[in-house]
Amino acid sequence: MSSARRIYVGSYTDAVYTLEFHPSPPDSDSPTLTLLGKTLVGSNPSWIARHPSDNSLVFSVLEQENGEIAVIKYGSEAEGVVVARARSGGSDPCSLFATEDELLIGNYSSGTFATLPISAEAPFVLSPKPWTLSFPFERPGPNKSRQASSHPHQTIFSTIDTTSAEKELLIPDLGADKVWRLKKGGDGHWTICGYLQCESGGGPRHIVTCGKTLYTLLELTSQISVHPFPPIDMSPPQKSLSTLRTPPPTPHSMTTAEILLPETNATFPDPYIYVSNRDDPSPGGDTIAIFSLANGETEPELVTEVRTGMKHLRGMYFGGEDSKWLIAGGVEGGGVKVFERVLGGKDLRVVASLGADVVPRPASFLWA
Repeated sequence: MSSARRIYVGSYTDAVYTLEFHPSPPDSDSPTLTLLGKTLVGSNPSWIARHPSDNSLVFSVLEQENGEIAVIKYGSEAEGVVVARARSGGSDPCSLFATEDELLIGNYSSGTFATLPISAEAPFVLSPKPWTLSFPFERPGPNKSRQASSHPHQTIFSTIDTTSAEKELLIPDLGADKVWRLKKGGDGHWTICGYLQCESGGGPRHIVTCGKTLYTLLELTSQISVHPFPPIDMSPPQKSLSTLRTPPPTPHSMTTAEILLPETNATFPDPYIYVSNRDDPSPGGDTIAIFSLANGETEPELVTEVRTGMKHLRGMYFGGEDSKWLIAGGVEGGGVKVFERVLGGKDLRVVASLGADVVPRPASFLWA
């Protein structure tokens, strides 16, 4: 019998919520999802990340003009304790990634990347002043309202070259239509060593990798861009394909938000890419698009669209044994839902949910 799992939910409210998902509760024939409590942290804790060696330690952005980072310590209780705060090094931090000793932060509105030294022990944040890096910006993009400046939207390590002793950091820049490539210099700080060029006006938001291929989610055009990962150069994408089976005429207000590619395992041996589409006018709500890589890692194929009943579907996250479960939420409606992967990962079915009155404006998730 599978045991219950906690899930933390970042949101566009003032709190990080704690849920409990039970795949096979003893008093029910169906999985259950329950609200256990919430932790008040401040304005718009929209993105959360855990410490890699201490699951009780969660870092949250406060997506606001004077960007901040909150450090939350969880124990046996559902409500955590904010044990440290720091400036994010810019405005509207929208993404962060924690290593053992460093917090990597993307500040959307100010166009800055920042780092903070951290520890799993008190005082948790080791310097009140973040180190920052501004990205070059040549000219506004085709989307004048969204591409007037640099907008870093994710900080993630490349998993493609695992033989190199140097880790490479990848940062999609929605404003510049680039994915920046960074490596650490001799002074211990990150430095730009190249970039990948995306389609003009695409607005790169998030990325995932498989084998030697990088997939970039283009928020503004609802597409996936496929890059065979090159040496240090500025190669254009090999191809781009729509995340919608029937794309509406342009211009339209639909955008994409999240892209996930869970590792294969014995239960799910075939790789699939999962993409959240936002603001679909259909009464059935937004969709999750599922792409198969059966034809090769450079040939993703859209095989399934799952109507979710959610509005402005933003965050998704896989969890549980063999990443069997996917949790997702609608910022503007539909609440939070847990889906089970079926047909080997080719499809999804809802198994549990909570309404927007219980978990308002959900934006990101972590399985504890």
